[in-house]
Amino acid sequence: MIGVDDQFLHFYIASWFNTFNMSQKTYRTSDLAREVGIHPNTVMRYIDWGLIPPVERTPAGYRIYTQHHMDCLRLARLVYSSYYPGKALRASATGMIESAVADDWVGAVELARQHISTVETEIERAEYTVKMLEKWVNNSESTPRDQGSLSYTIGQACEKLDVTHDVLRNWERNGLISLPRNPDNGYRRIGEADLERLRIIRLLSHAGYSMMAMLRMFIQFDRGDTRNLRQALDTPDPDEDVYMAADRWLTVLYTQKEDSMKILTFIEEIIRQKQQLGY
Repeated sequence: MIGVDDQFLHFYIASWFNTFNMSQKTYRTSDLAREVGIHPNTVMRYIDWGLIPPVERTPAGYRIYTQHHMDCLRLARLVYSSYYPGKALRASATGMIESAVADDWVGAVELARQHISTVETEIERAEYTVKMLEKWVNNSESTPRDQGSLSYTIGQACEKLDVTHDVLRNWERNGLISLPRNPDNGYRRIGEADLERLRIIRLLSHAGYSMMAMLRMFIQFDRGDTRNLRQALDTPDPDEDVYMAADRWLTVLYTQKEDSMKILTFIEEIIRQKQQLGY
């Protein structure tokens, strides 16, 4: 996972101070690439993607970049050096760049604050779900696993959980739960204990945890080890060569919050310098 460290942020802010000048100051493609530490072809790609403003040319055909281009390029590098868990958060981050390209830095800073608020909401949801998991585990340890007299069909369980048959079967197919069958007719019968486990699965899924993260945790739980289930949810096994953000959801969210705070600091610094220079 890639994060935005303090040295990275300080480099960009210091570089911004060093290069900010009068509006007449211009740059070449190679100047931008050298200042930010990328290949000139990457600068061209950023233009094509709309991550920096359109570029004017001299009569001889050379591209002319201004401080606005430099600022947008640095912001884009900061934004895309972070890891975005999910399309919504990535779209939110892209909105900051779009505002900057339009030279609406006040709008960019507002979007940055909204982005941080969204990340904080996701963190609260993820943490709440972990607390509910721990509560369920404690209740499971103090109460024997007994199906009891109440049992439900697949359809009844789906109605109680507000999920489709396909979702429930997918949970079972991926090993999150094993539902017993009635020996008389072969139909699945879901007891109260199974229903509570299914509620936890639904809660974890809605909070953003991946199927693999839940499977790791339930494997540990089912073998009787209820310690550090939070860590199991957030720590891929060594043999998991490829994993998604949701496989270590808490770590990704907290990293995203830290990176977003640094991006906000960068945008606010640009606004302060523009105000001091009368822009």
